Amino acid sequence: MAVKIRLARHGAKKYPYYRVVVIDGRARRDGRAICEVGRYNPNTNPKLVKLDLETIDEWIAKGAQPTDAVARLIEIARAGGPTLKSTEGKLSKKAAKKAAEAAAADAE
Repeated sequence: MAVKIRLARHGAKKYPYYRVVVIDGRARRDGRAICEVGRYNPNTNPKLVKLDLETIDEWIAKGAQPTDAVARLIEIARAGGPTLKSTEGKLSKKAAKKAAEAAAADAE
């Protein structure tokens, strides 16, 4: 049995969050997992990456192969730095207008 560590998608339409799971490589994406080892939520700012690295290391020692996306999340979790590139600095037109008005008021 080829065991993979991969993402299982959950959440609403256009608002996903992911569980990092250990699963048989032949199983469907959201099928029954052997073990859940973490979570990834790209919708928060900063993006949430919460992994149980000890359990992941045990599964990798047993022969489980992480997918490319999960391998990147593991690197981010091990670094312990900022999670992922956030959307900070990208404002809507309305929020940018408010920020400009507030800056102008502070300058006066």
